Amino acid sequence: MIKILGFILTAVGMVSLILGIIGIFGSNLVTISPWALAILGLIFFSSGIGILKRRKDTDE
Repeated sequence: MIKILGFILTAVGMVSLILGIIGIFGSNLVTISPWALAILGLIFFSSGIGILKRRKDTDE
């Protein structure tokens, strides 16, 4: 269950980072501030990677 949460957080973080960086340096694709998307994407991505790194391979 924790692995699934880690994968979801990582995927959402990657999408937010991509949309945020595109919005900062190019055209804004969403109505939310691109800086907010980039910051939230960084937080979600780093927390998802942290969960995946710390979690062992056993399902408990």
